[in-house]
Amino acid sequence: MPEAVVLVAREGAVATITLNRPEALNALDRELTLALRDAVFAAEQDPGVRCVVIRGGAHFMAGGDLKWFHQSIGGMEPVQVRVHFEAFIHEVHALIISLRRMPKPVIAGVRGAAAGFGLSLMMACDLALAADNAYFTLAYTAIGVSPDGGSTFALPRIMGQKKAMEIALLGERFDAVAAERLGLVNRVVPPGSLDVETAKLAARLAAGPTAAYARTKALLNGSLNATLESQLQREAEAFAQCASEPDFKEGLSAFIEKRKPQWRR
Repeated sequence: MPEAVVLVAREGAVATITLNRPEALNALDRELTLALRDAVFAAEQDPGVRCVVIRGGAHFMAGGDLKWFHQSIGGMEPVQVRVHFEAFIHEVHALIISLRRMPKPVIAGVRGAAAGFGLSLMMACDLALAADNAYFTLAYTAIGVSPDGGSTFALPRIMGQKKAMEIALLGERFDAVAAERLGLVNRVVPPGSLDVETAKLAARLAAGPTAAYARTKALLNGSLNATLESQLQREAEAFAQCASEPDFKEGLSAFIEKRKPQWRR
C-alpha cells in the first residue's frame, strides 16, 4: 500500500503536517491538495491543537506538478481547461483561507525548494524558518501563467509593490539570506538544525496564550485593509475581550509573583 502523501503527527499540542511526495519534490497535484487541505482543516478544528507546523523533507514544495497538469488536460478544449483549472485553484485556495483564519499560529519549516505554490503556501503561514540551503522562486511566468495561492496578496504587503513585481514577473530564484532580508522568512538556520528549531518555536507557541495569539493574528491579518479608526476599535474590542478572560488575571498574577504564567487557553 503506497504511503500517504501527507503525514500528520501530534506531539502535545503541536500538530506537524509533513508533505510526502519526495519523488516529485512535493509538487502539488489534486491528491496532495485534498490531503493537505483536509489535514489543515482538521488541525484548525481540533481544540487540542495549539500550534501547527507545515514542513517538507529535502524540499518544501516545488510548485505545481506540471506533469499532472499536462496529463489532466489531455484532449480538453480551451473552455474545458479553464473550467478544470478554476475548480482546482478554488480547492487550493480553500487551504489558504483555512491557514489565514486559523485561530492558532502556523509555522512553515522550509528546506530546499519553495517554488510557485510552495512559496505561496509558506507566505500563508504565520511564521517561517528556513534552512540555509532553501531557495525560492515564484516561477509562474516560466510556464505562462499568473500566480495563485494568495501570493499576489501577500507579496506587496510584505515587501512593497516594486519588489513584488520583480519577483512575480521575472520569476528569478533567490536564496534564504535574501528571503530573510525581504521579510519572507523569520530566521535562517543550518539544515541540520531546522527541525529542532522549528519544534522549539512550535512548543513555545503551543505553551502560550492561545486566545491572545488568535486575536493578535486576526488583528494583523485585517490591519492592511482597515482605516486607523476601525483598527483602533478592533484593538479595543480584542483587548477588552482578552482582559475579561482568565488568562489575563493569570498573566498579571504571574508578573507580580515573578513566575511563569500557566495559560488556560
